[in-house]
Amino acid sequence: GASLLVTVLALDGSISTVEGGLLFGLIVAYVAWTVRAARREGPEVVAENEEAIDTEALARTPLAMQLGFIVAGLVGLVVGARWLVSAASTVAADLGASELVIGLTVVAIGTSMPELATSIVAVLRGQRDIAVGNVVGSNLFNLLSVLGAAALAAPGGIHVPEAARTFDLPVMTAVAVACLPVFFDGYVLKRWEGAVFFAYYAAYLTYLVLDATDHAAVDPFRLAMAAFVLPLTVLTLVVVGRRAWVSHRAAPRR
Repeated sequence: GASLLVTVLALDGSISTVEGGLLFGLIVAYVAWTVRAARREGPEVVAENEEAIDTEALARTPLAMQLGFIVAGLVGLVVGARWLVSAASTVAADLGASELVIGLTVVAIGTSMPELATSIVAVLRGQRDIAVGNVVGSNLFNLLSVLGAAALAAPGGIHVPEAARTFDLPVMTAVAVACLPVFFDGYVLKRWEGAVFFAYYAAYLTYLVLDATDHAAVDPFRLAMAAFVLPLTVLTLVVVGRRAWVSHRAAPRR
């Protein structure tokens, strides 16, 4: 829903201040709903959450030290963000690539590394709900909060490049739609499905690099994706979606 909304709002070439306020308001409403839903959880879920968090270690840490960690983290975040933007602009100028491509590759991968590490550690510890929540929550936060706040802060809103409107945002929306039948298939993301998503991201990065450098292989690569990969993807999603629907219909109702 958030991916489709951002794609539609960007069709006119910008995210206006009013639209940024709408996005930011949606994330506030979503967080409020999530907190309210969490308070209605049963004792089993609460106990599971407490087990995942080392509450004893937190209790032994003085409040002043915890506040100091928060302040230090915020300061480091601001300084690091300034360095990241400056370095990304320099890399874009040196490579002759657009800032959009650098943002979609270097900056996006760099800022997603903490999320990747968190999800992997959570999965290895058996806390799969944390891994899924981390990915879904971060995507919603980036689309609604980060983009919304940036549109509110920028005079006149944010300009959305044509390349993003015609390719990157539709790809993002298509990936979000592709996740639906996979997640409904027993609410389990299998290894081969994860490998498929990873391969598609690698193909997406490859296309960005080929297109940014005007490589001769960009047209054959685009043709191969359109003629073979995309039809196979649609066929796979249809099969998985139908299997999930049949399983859902066959499941006993309470």
